[in-house]
Amino acid sequence: MSKIRVYQLAKELEMESHDVIEMLQELGMDVTSHMCTISDEEAETVLALHLGIEEDDEEEIIEEEDVDAIEVPKTMTVGEFADVLGQQANNLIIELMNLNVMATINQNIDFDTMKQLAEKHNIKIKQEVKEIDTLYSQEDFTDKAKDLLPRPPIVTVMGHVDHGKTTLLDAMRSTAITEEEAGGITQHIGASEVHVNGKKIVFLDTPGHESFTTLRARGAQITDIAILVVAADDSVMPQTIEAIDHAKAAGVPIIVAINKMDTPGANPDKVIKELSDHGILVEDWGGDVIAVKVSALKGEGVDELLEMILLVAEMEQLKANPNRRGIGTVIEAELEKGRGPVASVIVNKGTMRVGDAVTVGKTSGRIRAMYNYKGKKIKKATPSTPVEIAGLSDVPQAGEKIYVTEDDQRARELADYRKLKMRNEKMQSKKHVSLDDLFSQIKDGELKKLNIIIKADAHGSIEALKGSLNKISNDEVKINIIHANIGTISEADVALASASNAIIIGFNVRPLASVMSTASTEGVDIRTYRIIYNAINDVQDAMVGMLDPEFVEEVLGQAEVRDTFKVSNIGTIAGSYVIDGKITRNADARLLRNGVIVYEGAISSLKRFKDDAKEVVKGYECGIMLEKYDDIKEGDIIEAFHDKEVPRTAKK
Repeated sequence: MSKIRVYQLAKELEMESHDVIEMLQELGMDVTSHMCTISDEEAETVLALHLGIEEDDEEEIIEEEDVDAIEVPKTMTVGEFADVLGQQANNLIIELMNLNVMATINQNIDFDTMKQLAEKHNIKIKQEVKEIDTLYSQEDFTDKAKDLLPRPPIVTVMGHVDHGKTTLLDAMRSTAITEEEAGGITQHIGASEVHVNGKKIVFLDTPGHESFTTLRARGAQITDIAILVVAADDSVMPQTIEAIDHAKAAGVPIIVAINKMDTPGANPDKVIKELSDHGILVEDWGGDVIAVKVSALKGEGVDELLEMILLVAEMEQLKANPNRRGIGTVIEAELEKGRGPVASVIVNKGTMRVGDAVTVGKTSGRIRAMYNYKGKKIKKATPSTPVEIAGLSDVPQAGEKIYVTEDDQRARELADYRKLKMRNEKMQSKKHVSLDDLFSQIKDGELKKLNIIIKADAHGSIEALKGSLNKISNDEVKINIIHANIGTISEADVALASASNAIIIGFNVRPLASVMSTASTEGVDIRTYRIIYNAINDVQDAMVGMLDPEFVEEVLGQAEVRDTFKVSNIGTIAGSYVIDGKITRNADARLLRNGVIVYEGAISSLKRFKDDAKEVVKGYECGIMLEKYDDIKEGDIIEAFHDKEVPRTAKK
């Protein structure tokens, strides 16, 4: 061989790539990454060194804590810090000006600035440990180096909508999310595992549409490697730039997957150039970012991409201690019928077991059941394992840490403390009037406010909706989200909307007929959506006076499923009782389970006894078949509707 890459040599020697890089650098060779090439002679030199190498024992370095240092919070006002140092505030202001920091006596300065000032006065300071950190010290502590073992990488796949992100994921694992998601866009974070050459890779799926910035940011914070998917027949889009920013902010390595190489208009050089404009310089252009050309549909380049993921993971030296109480991060959480609060969790360190007492945020519980990414029950989960757990007393917030505790009492104590702390913080966060913002507050009173209540099926959807709606406030109308929670739209929501002159937006949830009746009586506008950017576009259009639809949805009626009958070669017939309005044949229909939409399509058959019926009104029984859908259960609600044309009217 005349030339060989560093990672290929490392494979032959059965060594880690970073160890080979260190050996080459000690020999004076200019090697910076695992993708660098070396000559045959240089490879033989490394081989000779490898045969004579002896492992050195690791020495643990224990930093001595400076007990004489004064504890200060993360930020302090200039006046408060002057008291700590025993100096005049005016003197500190002059010293700050010399550091190019302009601050008044009542303005906050950060810890780094305080440290510079303290050093000038020969005073040592240290940042105080938060009370909550001390509280979790039994559960969360730093592991010794000898206890750390290699763990699988957690990979986030990011990219613009329609660039083939989900299709690429499907090529790397045996799931098909695209077919299940409304609008062909992934709308909840999911996690799965892939085994390559005996090694495990954990994939997190973050939604591709720009409105899911919050979810994608959360994915980048818990990931080890970010795969940026860009279509070879397109260009760098706003969502692509957002993904780059999130990955850079999280400080994780990026692998670029140039997808759709099988299309006629594929132009990877154009994509690479546009990426370089945003600080992503691939190796072929002299940078250090790995780029792999793939075709997700044909499966070309997928094996190379997986190999590069394992290579980058090896360079990152990902380790965790599995022999301790588990700590994880909540990816998503929701309330499921028959199971109660359910949370999707990635285990960060330690091991979680069925029966463990846990606390997360202001809720606690005991792990009653644990499921892996395939939905199979498991008894324990080690670091970097995605699991779904049941047994919590309430639905936790996505992004919160979950801790395994010694017992139930300890878990409840931590949860109660968090409740009290959050309550106190909420009370202290009430905004008071000051001269600086008095004028702006008076001006805000002249603005028109659009009050909105958001109800959705998952916390992630709420976060995305809130973030996107807040961005579209303009000079004339201010968006004011007065309430947001998971669950179906209830009469309490209608009452709040009526009192606050608000509209209700439901995402993947539907109100019952009685709630719709109350809303109609109270004059409350309820809008329901299954695709999030439709909700955002409607609100945005309404704000600029453009929302003037030619068609509106009219609910015809609702029927409750009392029993189901499975007929071979035909399907499932829902024995139903019409509880409101009427059900008509060939109408559009949606199936509601516990207020959440599980199907939307059309009614394929409507019968009264054995005869076909054009319509069945309230108070009568009937048999209903849904088009291409058989997963109907007792207690479900079938809602019939159609689009009704309305004349355009001049806006007032």
